[in-house]
Amino acid sequence: MEIKEENKRFALYDEGNEIGEITWQETPDNVLEVDHTFVDSNYRGQKLAQKLLEAVVEKARREDRKIMPVCSFAVKAFKENPDYDDVLAR
Repeated sequence: MEIKEENKRFALYDEGNEIGEITWQETPDNVLEVDHTFVDSNYRGQKLAQKLLEAVVEKARREDRKIMPVCSFAVKAFKENPDYDDVLAR
């Protein structure tokens, strides 16, 4: 499986087929608002949505930016994982 960054999203591919994505919008103050996470139902239960979120977290850390979780998956993940506190927009 491969994750690629494409136009304000990370897409997850399995043998060339897109099976998931996480998207964001950029606010005027340079925050990444994570607004959508999706994984094909045939691939659920493999923590692939978590891998997509981790790709956004790493992007934010690399670029010294913050993340505002908006979609329900991201909101829950940020509440449950204190390791993401360094990139959480407050």
